[in-house]
Amino acid sequence: MGRIVLSVFTTLGGVIENPHEWAFGFVSEDSMQAGLDQIRAARALLLGRVTYEGFAASWRSMTDEVGYADAMNNLPKYVVSTTLTEATWNNSTIIDADAAARIEALKKEVDGDILVFGSAALMRWLLRQNLLDEMRLAVYPVLAGRGARLFDGDSADSVDSAALRLAGTQAFSSGVVLLTCEPTGEGLADPGAARRAAEANAKG
Repeated sequence: MGRIVLSVFTTLGGVIENPHEWAFGFVSEDSMQAGLDQIRAARALLLGRVTYEGFAASWRSMTDEVGYADAMNNLPKYVVSTTLTEATWNNSTIIDADAAARIEALKKEVDGDILVFGSAALMRWLLRQNLLDEMRLAVYPVLAGRGARLFDGDSADSVDSAALRLAGTQAFSSGVVLLTCEPTGEGLADPGAARRAAEANAKG
């Protein structure tokens, strides 16, 4: 059974846009190893159109000694889009209709992690559909004054609220902290529920 796993770089304020402007000053050997371990454990990539097109333009011509580029280029890739008509990157499939059902089927077909890189709109949609199994948030010790956020309350596809379970933490020598969270499938607890229950018991 496959798992949909989000992997994203974020600032302390939740900005995920243009990580090249703030992330690469925090590269360390242990964080690079974690990224390599993650891609080696993956069995497929699930991407939105914008992320897919950006990755396809850059990764297909890349090589490296440790095999990260080979993994990116050789893994099966599924791009969720209703506008993309052609996917020319190696091993690519377009999911353009019945996306929820097709991703449910994909999770049954793939034995291992199905990685979602970037793709904030796709992530929010997966969360609303209860299809996201794990979130790996690499939190960088920086603040960015502008840029799109992972959870943007002003966007049309925003997530109202979602409860998460902290499944693990890993601090890298660069100061970056990796938070591994699992959606519980529930909204946030009502902060007034405990108080109302106590008042009801007192009256009873």
